[in-house]
Amino acid sequence: MTTIRCYRAEPRHVAVFEALQRDAFARNRILLGVEPLPLLAEYGDIVAGKESWLTGKETEPDGALVLEVDDDALLIWSVAVAPHAQGRGLGNRLLNFAEQRARDQGLKALTLYTGEPLTDNIAWYGRHGFDITGVETLPDRRVVHMRKEIS
Repeated sequence: MTTIRCYRAEPRHVAVFEALQRDAFARNRILLGVEPLPLLAEYGDIVAGKESWLTGKETEPDGALVLEVDDDALLIWSVAVAPHAQGRGLGNRLLNFAEQRARDQGLKALTLYTGEPLTDNIAWYGRHGFDITGVETLPDRRVVHMRKEIS
């Protein structure tokens, strides 16, 4: 697996960061029947308050990753690949980058959540070593929580 060059998102990236997220999650919106949770956020707050990464051109990034320390784990709050960059293994490399960030911070695990109807996503995360730890019922959706222990 080749390495990936990521750079920290800054306030000047908020518009392209949000546009990438909207494009990447468009399919999920249809499958979920509701707005994906990452699209309900204010991206100025996300870039300012969470560990936010981009890869690719600054004006048209290929991928985005939002991370947040949560107890002993690094929460993958969002991983997104732009439609023009899908199918090239970028999502795999973003997950590997997140795992390295967790190791660098001395954390024991990666966690994430995804919509229950997104069975392809759940299976993909499973192939990357994530196990389902629970299903949470929210007023408008069910969310699958997953965790991967790292050494």
